[in-house]
Amino acid sequence: MIVNIKVNGKEYKKDVEPRTLLATFIRDDLRLTGTHIGCDTTNCGACSVLMDGKAVKSCTVLAVQADGHEIETIENESDADLKKIKESFVEENGLQCGFCTPGMIMTSLYMLRKNKNPSDDYIKTNLGGNLCRCTGYVSIINSIKKASEKINEERVVAK
Repeated sequence: MIVNIKVNGKEYKKDVEPRTLLATFIRDDLRLTGTHIGCDTTNCGACSVLMDGKAVKSCTVLAVQADGHEIETIENESDADLKKIKESFVEENGLQCGFCTPGMIMTSLYMLRKNKNPSDDYIKTNLGGNLCRCTGYVSIINSIKKASEKINEERVVAK
């Protein structure tokens, strides 16, 4: 089947097998390997991307289901908020092995677009579908809070 999918602002027209997962399409067909595949069962969240602005686990979406939709991955360099989240994860040590990080960051982007000043409980609830085996989550929560501060600070300066 032919799919037309916009990924990180770029249009792609590709012939895919109907059973191809979006995660596989992103990694293998587009060579955007920042999206990680950890489980294929929607348990870990490492494959989280944004589809039309909403966080989805790309291991449970078929590429044909994404036809005509817009996908954002960790490689999106045009989103200023995404850059701030990435910076904050580095500054606050929100990553250790880094395997879960792309999914955590993309879920954080979705979360911060919905709630500019998230509480710890809000962050914990929204990260519920993302697993980290290394950091114990404290540094991840701190990273998201710092990113929120950076994003809000820029909005105040811009006004």
